Amino acid sequence: MPAPNGPHTPDLFAHHTPEPTTQQIGAQAWVLRGFALPWVDQLLPALQAIQATSPFRHMVTVRGFTLSVALTNCGSLGWTSDHRGYRYSPLDPLREAPWPAMPEAFSELATAAALAAGFADFAADACLINHYLPGSRLSLHQDRNERSFEHPIVSVSLGLPAVFQFGGFERSDKALRIPLLHGDVAVWGGADRLRYHGVLPLKAGEHPLLGARRINLTMRKAG
Repeated sequence: MPAPNGPHTPDLFAHHTPEPTTQQIGAQAWVLRGFALPWVDQLLPALQAIQATSPFRHMVTVRGFTLSVALTNCGSLGWTSDHRGYRYSPLDPLREAPWPAMPEAFSELATAAALAAGFADFAADACLINHYLPGSRLSLHQDRNERSFEHPIVSVSLGLPAVFQFGGFERSDKALRIPLLHGDVAVWGGADRLRYHGVLPLKAGEHPLLGARRINLTMRKAG
């Protein structure tokens, strides 16, 4: 397992080196700084193809609230939400057809990032793709809809910077606030697998590749 890379740098938003470094945020949780950058030229065209087939949409929670973050999926299973609950489905409910296949670059990056964080033999079968615009946020939640919690979560940040909240095992526990930049990958599993996490409201800005938005790829073993 990698070693922490020293104290948090306060001006990460302004100075992001392409050299991968690691930041430990829990017993078995890491932020791999810049880890996804070598894959970006493959990720973005693949993302466009997925969006063309299964467009982003704002899903509704069990309580009837519309999520501020738009989403889509790829892989053999996709995460969905409506008044009936949260679940994984092999079909895109918008098209009543299978979700797009997971691109090789997505699964390759997920396996490599998991291994770098100490989780061997990780093979993602689901990728939730979140689309953030300025003001979009994701409230603190746990990832509990997967069949097994033995596998890590691999979360890739693209586009505008965001502040990731990484909390405890109760929603009320104090959460770390961790800046995430384009190309950063957060990985958590094992003892940290069921920690609450979320994203603070996205600040306005302009990214040279993705414009005024942030894309988050969350890859997991769901089935």
